[in-house]
Amino acid sequence: MTTIQWFPGHMTRAKRQIQEKLKLIDVAFELLDARVPLSSRNPMIDDILLNKPRIVLLNKADLADPNVTREWIAYFAETGIEAVPIDSVTGEGVRSIPERAKHVLRDKIEAQLRKGMNPRSVRALIVGIPNVGKSTLINRLAGKHVAATGDRPGVTKGQQWIKSSGGLELLDTPGILWPKFEDSQVGFRLAAIGSINDQIVNVEDVAYHAIRYMSETYPQELKERYELEQLPGEDPQPDEIVDVMERIGKKRGCLQSGGTVNLEKASMVVLRDLRGGKLGRLSLERPERQLSV
Repeated sequence: MTTIQWFPGHMTRAKRQIQEKLKLIDVAFELLDARVPLSSRNPMIDDILLNKPRIVLLNKADLADPNVTREWIAYFAETGIEAVPIDSVTGEGVRSIPERAKHVLRDKIEAQLRKGMNPRSVRALIVGIPNVGKSTLINRLAGKHVAATGDRPGVTKGQQWIKSSGGLELLDTPGILWPKFEDSQVGFRLAAIGSINDQIVNVEDVAYHAIRYMSETYPQELKERYELEQLPGEDPQPDEIVDVMERIGKKRGCLQSGGTVNLEKASMVVLRDLRGGKLGRLSLERPERQLSV
């Protein structure tokens, strides 16, 4: 299985631009996908942000397994980082962000007040991988459409300061992925949720891994969505997963000449359903162990 890699030139520029702006930043909002918090957490960000105060925002929490999200919140708390589940589309959890930022910066703000200074707006940097919802979050915080949004990676091309409610000034940045996925499963997880462009991956491979994961972890949801009577047991063989893909394809009319299943079309059916929450609230990894997608 080839390793998924994606590091366009604009991402290299974004890394450099973030480092140049860092001295202007009070706090960083690290936006992760609640379904894959570790896989969507760019390890380069630690080197870029250094010791800046940070809040983890677990976006798209409405699509993630709520029990697993609670485990992730506890996981980040153990590392000294506050994690907040949010849904930038509906605004769930978003209103608390300005106050949480001020809480993280409370020592700095109190020191300014003791000196008789009037604290200025909190300047925050929003960082995250492509398609994790940065622009949607900014629009929600600003209360108006100020940042371009889209359902594909790479919509945000530049940087801009945006005034927000609650005394925040936000700096949006293009999404950044690291140049190499050391763990191939990370690439498959990101491709499964749509953070990597479908045009540069083998969607059949991605759907294969997603179906295998769901058949082991969320079998009931998979059965109900595609009216499947039976699924493979633990540690299924490759031909068993392909059989599931073919049955899904037949159920969804993904047939080609000769009556055989078009696995590419069937794969896209599964991936669209997974990304859109039609398979239920799923999390593709847990804190205590790395699950094979």
